[in-house]
Amino acid sequence: MIDSHHHLWKYTDAEYGWIPPGSPIVGDFLTAELEAATQAAGVDGTVVVQARQTLEESDWLLSLTDQSDIILGVVGWVPLIDANVAEPLSRLAAHDKFKGVRHVLQGEADDYFLRDDFHRGLALLPDLDLRYDLLLFQRQLPVAIQLVDRQPELGIIIDHIAKPEIRKGQIDPAWKAGMAELAKRENILGVKISGMVTEVLDPELDEATLRAYFNETLELFGPDRVMFGTDWPVCLLRIESYQRWAEMMRSFVSGLSEDEQAAILAANAARVYDL
Repeated sequence: MIDSHHHLWKYTDAEYGWIPPGSPIVGDFLTAELEAATQAAGVDGTVVVQARQTLEESDWLLSLTDQSDIILGVVGWVPLIDANVAEPLSRLAAHDKFKGVRHVLQGEADDYFLRDDFHRGLALLPDLDLRYDLLLFQRQLPVAIQLVDRQPELGIIIDHIAKPEIRKGQIDPAWKAGMAELAKRENILGVKISGMVTEVLDPELDEATLRAYFNETLELFGPDRVMFGTDWPVCLLRIESYQRWAEMMRSFVSGLSEDEQAAILAANAARVYDL
């Protein structure tokens, strides 16, 4: 298994103010914790994704790949709207484990998705063989489709199945309609089955509803564009362990062919990110 999406951090209140005080994710989550979690879950490699919007973090994440063989790729952050972004972008891309870029678009107004300076930065990524991780809430799907259409040469991966509003026993029709549109775009390289548990609006998780969202995503995008990811340690806000989500994913894919299971659990991430 390859975990296509997790984070690492050395916790401080100032830098991680979004983390709820007293929650299970207050504290350091570094390579030692990652290695313990992945070993317990039977996960063989990972892609670490930015959690802070600083160049320093991107450099730090790359430095961690030298300390831990389990980290196969880094999706970092660069100031895409900066007129001089080509310089740090080229420097980071020279590292063989720097695979892509992400900006926390879920925290931006809709007009940010279509900013000319943002798209100027995005347009630099394909020539550097870099992908773009698209982080958004369900309500942002219409403007995200416009973003994708403005960058037909850019390989894009959808994080957390676009963060649907998950309610027990329901598939939100607005989410499904938006994802069906995105699925038509050939430059959407993959969708991560990650970050779902923290989007559940009910007090308790309902595994059948999570499975239904997995099945809908699989039907829309096919087994060659769906990837296992954990969003660890953020997922610990709603589930007890990294291992629990890995077990749930194995259950979700258990009825598929061996080739389809292999694709979703590892091969798609390896191919999409060139791990």
